[in-house]
Amino acid sequence: MDLSKKLAAELIGTFWLVLGGCGSAVLAAGFPELGIGFAGVSLAFGLTVLTMAFAIGPISGCHLNPAVSVGLWSAGRFETKELLPYIIAQVIGGILGAVVLYLIASGKAGFEAGGFASNGYGERSPSGYGIGAALITEIVMTFMFVVIILGSTAKNASNAFAPIAIGLGLTLIHLVSIPVTNTSVNPARSTAVAFFADAGALPQLWLFWVAPIAGALIAGALWKWFASGKEA
Repeated sequence: MDLSKKLAAELIGTFWLVLGGCGSAVLAAGFPELGIGFAGVSLAFGLTVLTMAFAIGPISGCHLNPAVSVGLWSAGRFETKELLPYIIAQVIGGILGAVVLYLIASGKAGFEAGGFASNGYGERSPSGYGIGAALITEIVMTFMFVVIILGSTAKNASNAFAPIAIGLGLTLIHLVSIPVTNTSVNPARSTAVAFFADAGALPQLWLFWVAPIAGALIAGALWKWFASGKEA
């Protein structure tokens, strides 16, 4: 597949992830008695990945996430020359998704961006968790997410069901970690909404690049050891 087509697919897919996942948090989570809450937001993120995995998986592999691309590269299942272009396309797609979400959300009278589904620790954590808890959460959750992706897409796996495993895996990750960091495990998703959130989001953005990528690198290295070089 031509690289330009892969990058276009990654851009569209990450656009959908931010619009669908973060959009569910910004637009639909907070209604008294009718809001979708943590469970609904968790499911929304899982559904964005599941739907895009079926839609663009055959084109780009449906990474939608710099950490996933790094993890696949670390496992020997992604080419070095495509790594940076994928990450750039994912970040651009995420920002475009956040732009559309902002345009929709700001159409309501009295709109204030506030946290705008951004990630954070300390006073920006939904439940006040500190930096140490945030680092551990993002490293471990991204590690598990990448392990799920690598395992469900392995040559000897039932690849037809991979999108379901990956989407449900991301749903579970959100169910566990929304109270801690509002769940990133995806630097592109974190970057996209940080530009539209209140002033505290950007200074904390570094953690949501460092921790997910660290978790992904560990997962990729472990999977490469599991596969003993066969997957590469």
